Amino acid sequence: MPRGLGQGSLIFDPPSPGEYEVRAYYNYRRNGYVVSGRYAFSVVSDPVNEGALAQDMEPMEPDNSVEANLPPPIPFFAPPEVVVIPETNVYVVPDIDVDLFFWDGWWWRPWEGRWYRSHYYDRGWGYYNNVPSFYFDVDPGWRGYYRDRNWYGHRWNYERIPNQRLQQNWKSWQNNRRWERRGTWGVQNYQPRPQQQRQELRKQRQQKYQQRPEVQKQRQPQVQRPQRQPRAEQPQRQPRVEQPQRQPRVEQPQRQPRVEQPQRQPQVQRPQRQPQVQRPQRQTQGKPEREEVEHGK
Repeated sequence: MPRGLGQGSLIFDPPSPGEYEVRAYYNYRRNGYVVSGRYAFSVVSDPVNEGALAQDMEPMEPDNSVEANLPPPIPFFAPPEVVVIPETNVYVVPDIDVDLFFWDGWWWRPWEGRWYRSHYYDRGWGYYNNVPSFYFDVDPGWRGYYRDRNWYGHRWNYERIPNQRLQQNWKSWQNNRRWERRGTWGVQNYQPRPQQQRQELRKQRQQKYQQRPEVQKQRQPQVQRPQRQPRAEQPQRQPRVEQPQRQPRVEQPQRQPRVEQPQRQPQVQRPQRQPQVQRPQRQTQGKPEREEVEHGK
């Protein structure tokens, strides 16, 4: 890196599968370089791991712009050290230009009017749909106080805490109120503010935060999108009032076969009475009369 820079980035093509380590060499000497930073990583080629990595690196849905626009990574050559901000349990990384906090087991960072958090200080950021409650307890001028080692006119003997020590002890420090009991966060002869004054400061900081241009810009689309969607979703209501379904219920042609008069005709058939009045029987009765007359003759 050019002289005078304290951080940078290195882009390279993926090597063949295996275990690798990135090393930073500083302070050149005649006998060789001195390793000042290390970072280990793996390259895999089996389909199972490749599928898992592809799923993790799959781009977000285009409509979900909040999740798609994740903050850029912060380059670290070594795990960062933190200091605790007086009157809080909030830890901050003082040696970078962006705000990076540690609180309640999470790393937090604001970016473009939104908030993100992760369990890692350099990756795995996820969108947090709110402002973390600790943020309004943080004095916005903490960087100047840190640089001058002075907290509101009192000497601030802050302690730089390595990341490993922070991860091992932050929960017990919070439960035991370590920083409040031990020298009031390193500030000499400092008396914490009363609770009422803290609440007033929180309200003032919250109002100033809402007035930031990047915050107001992010608030507008979040209010407009829910209002437009229900107004345009009228086609879903039309199938609920489908009148064609009522027509089969009033079908009169089904009643006609119940009143069919042609079925009554075979019950009143007169041709059946003809065999009861048969005239050929009279002719047979007249024949013997003729025979008797002929026999008398």
